[in-house]
Amino acid sequence: MKKLPFINCYVLLLLLISCKSSPAQNPQNWTKDQLIEPSTLATLINAKKQLPVIFSVGPGATIPNSIDIGMIKDEQNMAKFKNEVSKLPKSTNIVVYCGCCPFEHCPNVRPAIALLKSQHFTNYHLLNLPHNIKTDWLAKGYPAVE
Repeated sequence: MKKLPFINCYVLLLLLISCKSSPAQNPQNWTKDQLIEPSTLATLINAKKQLPVIFSVGPGATIPNSIDIGMIKDEQNMAKFKNEVSKLPKSTNIVVYCGCCPFEHCPNVRPAIALLKSQHFTNYHLLNLPHNIKTDWLAKGYPAVE
């Protein structure tokens, strides 16, 4: 019977280690300066001037003019994203967004940012959707694909 508490501690330790190594739990790989506010992007979309190349790396392209990559955590969508950005000059103004869930749980934004970093892009941003697309974009009346 004395082995049982040891086994419980061992299982708990394994669980904690696996949660820590999950990609969705990794620290942010973007800076505060790399975040673009939804209001700023909405203004650019409405003005139809100086539009960045917008990539949806989540479950659906909600924002007008965005290229629907799909959930980038899937290998085929990561390959699609890599192919799309390979066609662009390294100085291209790029915005990526997901919006499936809060940043700390999102499995898509970190791999997208990591790819742009590894490909030496110099002007990329993450749309600041800290909660989700519904709360941080749609509920505020910003432009959406119908």
